[in-house]
Amino acid sequence: MGQNKKVIAITGASGAIYGLRLIQEFLKRGDDVSLIISPSGFLVMEQETGLKLKGDKFRISDALKKYFGRTRGRMSYYPADDIASCLSSGSSLLRDMVICPCSMGTIGRISCGISGNLIERTADVVLKEKGRLVLVPRETPLNQIHLENMLKLSMAGAYIIPAMPAFYHNPKKIEDLVDFVVGKIMDAMGIENRLYKRWK
Repeated sequence: MGQNKKVIAITGASGAIYGLRLIQEFLKRGDDVSLIISPSGFLVMEQETGLKLKGDKFRISDALKKYFGRTRGRMSYYPADDIASCLSSGSSLLRDMVICPCSMGTIGRISCGISGNLIERTADVVLKEKGRLVLVPRETPLNQIHLENMLKLSMAGAYIIPAMPAFYHNPKKIEDLVDFVVGKIMDAMGIENRLYKRWK
């Protein structure tokens, strides 16, 4: 995989809009995006955004391309049960992955080295290959198990970026709050962006 290729996974945590906005930014930059969506991710996405993705992987791919329109980057969709995908191998030279939003169940399984689907396996590959894994949890309140799992992953090299928008930049609409979180994700990946007003 090339340097400008990114893997984005969307799980069943609330906040699908963050993942969709992040994909939009990557495609606008000309990055190639490999997208994985968990079964519960589809359900939450439809409930929160109205984006209904049904059918086989080809129909889902076509629907996603229609949703994002013409972009500089290219997007490829991989079913979460496609464990034999090229993404599941360290030989793919995969270096960047964002799980946004990331459910606590997904965090728990990744923290224990469990690879039950393509999302978890790809995250495991990124960690073992010393790549950049960004996890965006959206849960509250947090119990001790949640915190311990996130600490374990942070110590293993993952970036933990909770979906916690700021208000010092005086947001006027929901999109401003979303862009703050997406901008923080891109910051963690070393990608210059102007998605939010920085403190001066």
